[in-house]
Amino acid sequence: MATVTFNGATRLYPGSEKPAVDHLSLDINDGEFLVLVGPSGCGKSTSLRMLAGLEQVDDGTVYIGDDDVTYVPPKDRDIAMVFQNYALYPHMTVADNMGFALKIQGVPREKIRERVVDAAKILDLEPYLDRKPKALSGGQRQRVAMGRAIVREPRVFLMDEPLSNLDAKLRVQTRTQIASLQKRLGITTVYVTHDQTEALTMGDRIAVLKDGLLQQVGMPNEMYSSPANAFVAGFIGSPAMNLGRWRLVGNAAVYGDSSLPVPSSVANSVTREDNGQIIVGFRPEALSWNSNDTYTPGSDEGAPLGKIPLKVTLVEELGSDAYVYGHVVGADREVDKFGSGDGSDLVTIRIEPDRVPAPGEVILVEPNPDRIHFFSASGGERIN
Repeated sequence: MATVTFNGATRLYPGSEKPAVDHLSLDINDGEFLVLVGPSGCGKSTSLRMLAGLEQVDDGTVYIGDDDVTYVPPKDRDIAMVFQNYALYPHMTVADNMGFALKIQGVPREKIRERVVDAAKILDLEPYLDRKPKALSGGQRQRVAMGRAIVREPRVFLMDEPLSNLDAKLRVQTRTQIASLQKRLGITTVYVTHDQTEALTMGDRIAVLKDGLLQQVGMPNEMYSSPANAFVAGFIGSPAMNLGRWRLVGNAAVYGDSSLPVPSSVANSVTREDNGQIIVGFRPEALSWNSNDTYTPGSDEGAPLGKIPLKVTLVEELGSDAYVYGHVVGADREVDKFGSGDGSDLVTIRIEPDRVPAPGEVILVEPNPDRIHFFSASGGERIN
């Protein structure tokens, strides 16, 4: 086991003007499960490949433990990597696939068999050791790829979106197995995914990247409850946070027929560059709905301060919860969109399923004042 350190690591691909990874500085603790997450093209896989030695580092350094591995060949870094496509040899049995790397290293046959059997017990693969990959399910193949990494007994596990080829149900099952296995082995693990649900459920800490730049590092609950900027706020969480630009009028944020109180400290932090706007965000579960509250669109005074009128578009009843989607009344007068997800103008709220509104109904919802997030309209950074 070992720590991992990126110290200003940069990767600039030939012919590109912008680095794929731009001065990444990140410390990963010994035995920690760290998840690199972000949208496609953000640099997370490139960062992992730099750590593995599969991509060169154009600037900065990479350390595993106390060893500077920036220019060390991949085979000498004492890492094991699990790929998205499993990369199993189709003509070899499960046992031969798992022990192949040890065979190349010249490890005695008896020792290889011992390690393979031990790993198979951990992964529930004992009945399949004599099968070939074509006779296995997708989840079993992924466990074989994990077993191949385990028998290496490396200092660091690297996993590049290992669950993306599995169906939804199997993906949930396998991610819990991987997280439990990592806790059992205690090996430092760097895990890459674009799925923020995987990140929240698996990682000890999460590192969010965008356009090659590190946005925030923290524990899952910290990333969820205190996002550092509007990008992290909108990316982490499912359904996504309701997020968008509101007009600042005195100590109130105004959008359509809605107005929300803004703390003086937040209002005073708005600068000239913000152009009289502020980014407001709140999660679907931070809203409450009282079915006795009514609102008639077209009121000159708008909705009461602190409440948002929504015209319901769709209701999803999931048994334990219900999700209501709707447009803010008066949103057609605004230039910017406000909603859950990139470019969406549909606000999402989560309510109890015992009574739900009907599509076309106008309802009043109220965000919890303590769970409203404010961000700079110009830079996107959090305003506390």
